[in-house]
Amino acid sequence: MILHASSVAFGMGGALIFGQSGAGKSALALEMISRGAQMIADDRTKIASRHGDLWASPVSRTRGLIEVRGVGILHCPTLESARLVLVIDLDQEETDRLPPRRETCILNHALPVIHARNHPGIAAAALLWLAHGRAQ
Repeated sequence: MILHASSVAFGMGGALIFGQSGAGKSALALEMISRGAQMIADDRTKIASRHGDLWASPVSRTRGLIEVRGVGILHCPTLESARLVLVIDLDQEETDRLPPRRETCILNHALPVIHARNHPGIAAAALLWLAHGRAQ
């Protein structure tokens, strides 16, 4: 399955970044990469179910490339694949100060999801989540 999403990996696994065109998927991926994450894929991510987990990998056409609005297409080293542990949804805005645990289902796998539209600190928060998890 190929999804219209970017993806990065850090710490315990990968994050899938969803959003409509122009929502900031590549910008968020770039910000996370600048803070130590590794790119998996920009704009199109291949998803596969393996050994009870979801795995993300780049599509061959855009492997190693990231589009930066106002700059152009840049080369960026990519991982071959990473186990997905988080979804970041840039189309949904979080209204709760301490939101409940939310999940989304992809290929019959439930993954935690963060609603992140208009969230200025999402890159740092997502990296902490990927490195250390969410508190109970």
